[in-house]
Amino acid sequence: MTAPTAARYLYLARHAQATDDESALTEAGRRQAGLLGERLRGVPLAAVHHGPLARAAETARIVAGRLDGVPLVCDPAAGDYVPYVPERAELPAGSADAMLGFLAGFPAREREEGPGLATAAVAAFTGPVAGDEPRHELVVTHNFLIGWLVRAALDAPEARWLGLNQANAALTVIRYSPGRAPALMLFNDLGHLPPELRWTGFPPELRV
Repeated sequence: MTAPTAARYLYLARHAQATDDESALTEAGRRQAGLLGERLRGVPLAAVHHGPLARAAETARIVAGRLDGVPLVCDPAAGDYVPYVPERAELPAGSADAMLGFLAGFPAREREEGPGLATAAVAAFTGPVAGDEPRHELVVTHNFLIGWLVRAALDAPEARWLGLNQANAALTVIRYSPGRAPALMLFNDLGHLPPELRWTGFPPELRV
């Protein structure tokens, strides 16, 4: 007899706005995180996962403070790293040099360890869950991992994680149902933030 499985609802949020040295959140970032927590207050979250860096951990603490007894879980797989470095042939010819140059600017260790951490993130955070009760989980993480998980949910080529950018404290939701393809329910949703707190963490040309 096959064990029952149920849907997983994965809520993904990029950390809130950080100071220039990324050691803490700005005042605007703390407001963003608090409003994200208010947005999620009615969601039956089983856990708030977060990466180990200060900006993600502080965001997660503020969000969890708006919730009722939801545990915080620090996981290196929710951290900030390069999940995949594409070959030149996988990229558009007109932007391949720029993209590869951008990725080359990250420390070699992040580029080398990233694919293994990305694999661990997919294993930990995606797919249906065991049992017959749906599970809701939040992962407070970074731009690259959200792009990677969205790409995976859409079964897009591996290089397509590049260019899937997230604003600070924006919300993305993916539903993993048994026997169905993953469903991207929300992407980069900023509806819980007032206009002055939206689009931070985005280059100006990508703000709409």
